Amino acid sequence: MIYYAMLANRRLLSCLTVMSSRSGSPDDPLEPRRRPSRSRRRPKGPRARPQGHGLVLIVDDAVDAREMYSQHFRHHGYAALTAPDGATGIEAALRTKPDVIVMDVAMPGMSGVSAAHHLRHHPRTCRIPIIILTGHPSRTLELGALEMGADLFLTKPCLPDDLEAEVKKLIDVRRRST
Repeated sequence: MIYYAMLANRRLLSCLTVMSSRSGSPDDPLEPRRRPSRSRRRPKGPRARPQGHGLVLIVDDAVDAREMYSQHFRHHGYAALTAPDGATGIEAALRTKPDVIVMDVAMPGMSGVSAAHHLRHHPRTCRIPIIILTGHPSRTLELGALEMGADLFLTKPCLPDDLEAEVKKLIDVRRRST
């Protein structure tokens, strides 16, 4: 996780350096051009499924973790949504029906295990695979999470590539079974 943060800081620093060295003239080819605004209406009816590998919902109260994992998934061809707590995660899952949900355990309000239990017992979300991702490695917590409806229990720090591999496996199993 620290490696990704360092890369992000380097990119930001290099972008700021490039921006400050520009002349700022309207003829500058590197200067972004404004597009004329167009009002776009969303089509009514059911939401279209995202193209690519699938839709991943990431529920975590830590902003850094949400951003890191969602950027990684988007970069690798997935659509990614985020939610800051269990209750918001449940609402997002009911609204969008993601292919996989990645959820932290310790969050304000509703814990990830309680949210997984709610999702597992709702008819719209009962078949969505749920990965519990936590920084609290405990065999008791793992068994409780699996009993409450989680499909997989992973501990932090978890590299984004490792999480993506597990998400891909769950999506593949789900698609084969339907």
